[in-house]
Amino acid sequence: MAYGSFLKGHIMEEQNVEDNRNVEEKSDSKSAKRKKKIIFWVSGLVGLIVILFILIYFLIPKPSEIEWMSNKMIAVYIAIGLVAAAVGAWFILRKTLRTRLRMQKAIRLDPDINDWLVVFNWTPKVLYVPTIVASFLAAGFSCFHSISGTAVGGIWFAVFFLNFLIEEYNISIKILLITIVSLGFFLLWLHLLGWVVPFLKLFRNIAVSMNATVYLLVGIIGLFTILISWLKGLFYYVTITPNYMNLQEGPTESGEQIGREDYNTRIDTSDFLERLMGFGRIIITFKERKRQPIVVLVWKIRKKAQLLESVRAKFAIDHLQQTPAQAQ
Repeated sequence: MAYGSFLKGHIMEEQNVEDNRNVEEKSDSKSAKRKKKIIFWVSGLVGLIVILFILIYFLIPKPSEIEWMSNKMIAVYIAIGLVAAAVGAWFILRKTLRTRLRMQKAIRLDPDINDWLVVFNWTPKVLYVPTIVASFLAAGFSCFHSISGTAVGGIWFAVFFLNFLIEEYNISIKILLITIVSLGFFLLWLHLLGWVVPFLKLFRNIAVSMNATVYLLVGIIGLFTILISWLKGLFYYVTITPNYMNLQEGPTESGEQIGREDYNTRIDTSDFLERLMGFGRIIITFKERKRQPIVVLVWKIRKKAQLLESVRAKFAIDHLQQTPAQAQ
């Protein structure tokens, strides 16, 4: 009996030491993130003050020269009103919003949860990031008249075509190897016939040439699409902890909590080219067969897969805080 009491006390002491260590680690992490946040906001404020000073000094005319009721000033009044309305709405609604970032902060501060994962579904158009980068580069090169416009357009079209294949088709390593070997045999057959050079010259007839404005428009539309996907992910996301999974569906507390025994997870990185770009899919299937699976396209799939495996391998237990009387 005495040995059992000693063993129980020893286990509880080790548990308290581990809890204190976890609390200290989370406190240090919180302090470091607070410092980074302060530095970020101070830097942003200094930059904003510098930009406003430059605008006021160089661009804004003297008050005596301004026509206060002109069309341009009315447009400025409308813009200021919209900005003020947006800021006011943010201050009014900010405590009712339940974003992905706030959820991450709440779980990070929870002493009973050490392993967790919060993911959202990227739009498949995020795979066109190389095309977006190529669009901005092409817009820059188009400003130089010494560079051939058709050469720039051809390279841009090649990047876009590869992106289209990545986004449209599921290309595994097996399919990629078969394609490369088949292409090699095809070029060998053309070489035996002496048709390699004429075949390659056919691609010179594909003359793609656009001005800088079109390239910029493509890049801006692509960035805008990805930004909308990220903003949507602030309110529609999946939180996975050792005990439950929460499906968030809206800017407030609208969501559904599912126990760990009622769903299963699977990592899908079968698309080799997507995996090279760091993307993969987390597939969530449910015990209830009538319910459709959830497929989430995530970035940094290697890190997300490791976190998911760690979360699913554990079961969290709430640690009761002992009072001084109980400890005695």
